[in-house]
Amino acid sequence: MLIRQRFAADNPTLLDIWLRAVRATHDFIGESDIAELLPQVRDLYLPAVEVWVAVDSDDQPLGFIGLNENHVEMLFIDPERRGQGIGTALLDFLRETRGVLTVDVNEQNLQAVGFYRHYGFHDTGRSETDGQGRPFPLLHMSL
Repeated sequence: MLIRQRFAADNPTLLDIWLRAVRATHDFIGESDIAELLPQVRDLYLPAVEVWVAVDSDDQPLGFIGLNENHVEMLFIDPERRGQGIGTALLDFLRETRGVLTVDVNEQNLQAVGFYRHYGFHDTGRSETDGQGRPFPLLHMSL
């Protein structure tokens, strides 16, 4: 596995990974929420952050992490590749260059909360709503 910066040509594949990963892990949101978020992720969020991509030996994306300075804005792994250390490798890569990292994670996404806590993040706060004001509480975490 190699970690490299995103190319613009990666965006359709990364959006597909995002969509499949959300459907696999975000059982607290419905298809209407996903349909509303998809164009925002494609047109606003993904282009606005620094993105690092984990790729296989054929340069096919396996997962990605998006940052705004030291804040993890998104971390999504191809659902068929979960549990293979890709998320950990992406965090390890950034930890070497960034040091302190923060993340906001949906409180209802118990798998993600467990992943970040297992990695060493600790809770620093909580919000009742997500960044768009929807009723999806966020845990604020720091490493």
